[in-house]
Amino acid sequence: MCVLVLGDAHASDPENRETLLEIYARVDPDAVLQVGDLEYYDPPAPTWFAAGNNEDFDVVDLLRAGQQRENLRLLASTAAEVAGRRVAGLSGNYAPTQFDRPREELEGDRRRHFVRDDVEQAAELEEVDVLLTHEAPKGLLSYGYDPGCEHVNTLLEDLSPDLCLVGHHHTHHEAEIQGTRVVSLAPAWKRYYTLETETLALEEQDVEW
Repeated sequence: MCVLVLGDAHASDPENRETLLEIYARVDPDAVLQVGDLEYYDPPAPTWFAAGNNEDFDVVDLLRAGQQRENLRLLASTAAEVAGRRVAGLSGNYAPTQFDRPREELEGDRRRHFVRDDVEQAAELEEVDVLLTHEAPKGLLSYGYDPGCEHVNTLLEDLSPDLCLVGHHHTHHEAEIQGTRVVSLAPAWKRYYTLETETLALEEQDVEW
């Protein structure tokens, strides 16, 4: 079984969308995992994603409410069986001013954030093998400061996944954090990955067309 793994797609941009669809065509995956800023909601293969901070939030809200779309499933503090692995997702990015608000009070672009209830709901999931997040945990990246979010570290501690896949930062970097292999993914217009489900090893392929 072929599992494709994709970083940020930003596929509202026509060139990025063309690249995204070319990846699907070339890999012909059985399943796809994607870590947010997808911005394209009719994928040609079964795709599970954690929403990012750049999305059509009307679409994301419908998916949160349980709307079924062919080949697309949102992981928003929920989990699913994908290719024999249990995959969970925390959708959204962190804003300290919004974190303690009820989700139903978030309006407009503020819907892009996760809130405390989202983190607490995700922390109750069981037997998670792979965690998808848009935000990075602390200890993964540095720009002269650590851009990570401690609430993602909390999930790593609570869930103990074998692998955590991270978007948002458009750069490939790996670290072991709290016993979990954490990988920040390059964006889909630069690189894509395939996941070996038995070992959870990632194989990288640069986009060269």
